Amino acid sequence: MVNRQHLRQHFSKAAARYDEAAVLQKLSAQNLDQRLDLITLDVKQVLDVGAGTGFLTERLLARYPAAQIRALDLSDTMLQQAKQRLLRPIIKWLPQSWSARLGWLQCPVDLIQADAYALPIADASHDLIVTNFMLQWCDDLDAVLAEFRRVLRPEGLLMLTSLGPDTLKELRQAWVRVEGEAGHQRMNHFIDMHDLGDALIRAGFGQPVMDVEHYTLTYDEPIGVMRDLKAIGATNAQGERSSGLTGKKRFKAMLDAYEHARKQGKIPASYEIVHGHAWAAQEIIKGPGRNKSGVYEITLDQFQNQLKPGS
Repeated sequence: MVNRQHLRQHFSKAAARYDEAAVLQKLSAQNLDQRLDLITLDVKQVLDVGAGTGFLTERLLARYPAAQIRALDLSDTMLQQAKQRLLRPIIKWLPQSWSARLGWLQCPVDLIQADAYALPIADASHDLIVTNFMLQWCDDLDAVLAEFRRVLRPEGLLMLTSLGPDTLKELRQAWVRVEGEAGHQRMNHFIDMHDLGDALIRAGFGQPVMDVEHYTLTYDEPIGVMRDLKAIGATNAQGERSSGLTGKKRFKAMLDAYEHARKQGKIPASYEIVHGHAWAAQEIIKGPGRNKSGVYEITLDQFQNQLKPGS
């Protein structure tokens, strides 16, 4: 079980320096925004769940300037960072620096501190929900997706990214070398692409389309991986974590074990990013179109058609 209070505290502590290390989060937000180029949807109400410091929210604001946009996050400290990013001049033609000096700035986005498990949002009220790098922190995925489905209007769209099971596999292997099977408890467990697609269908979404991208960040030393994870507030939030504090000797042993992953002089940190979208509509694509592994293969033209409601 994920300790939500523990999670909120870690992200709040990391908020001030989050953007410095959030390389993949920014890239993923950019990719999600670009995928919206293919969407044919009348967007008037947008909800960004797990908005963090607002770099996806900022892109949504530029894409849908006439829409009402809400940015929701578990951490109010994260939202305060987002507010600074999103402030705009009250008088549009006045330069940002002058407006700031005069105090003539406003945030055109509604900032909401809340948990994804209990969205303070009316039923069937939003055309689009986006969530970037948030779902991996939710142990009851069905409950969160049910909330998303409740909030979306009929034929509304959910666009998401999350982390897949190959994420930080080198770090996981290092802990297992030191602690055996108990080392798995040092790491959060990330959901597989196919299981996420199945969860979307269980929640009442239709036509889910999933794909994955793999990235590897490299470091000079294993400690660099840990520093970046701390900087973005990433933490093992499981309620049943390995008992006892990580002593200096054990931590040093893990760093030494991580050296086994070194390739071409660099320490790798692998990330599997799951992309997905689904409509607030009855599932149509079922059984016969999927192979035994649960993968549904389509052409690029078919993929683009799936991004259009009613296709």
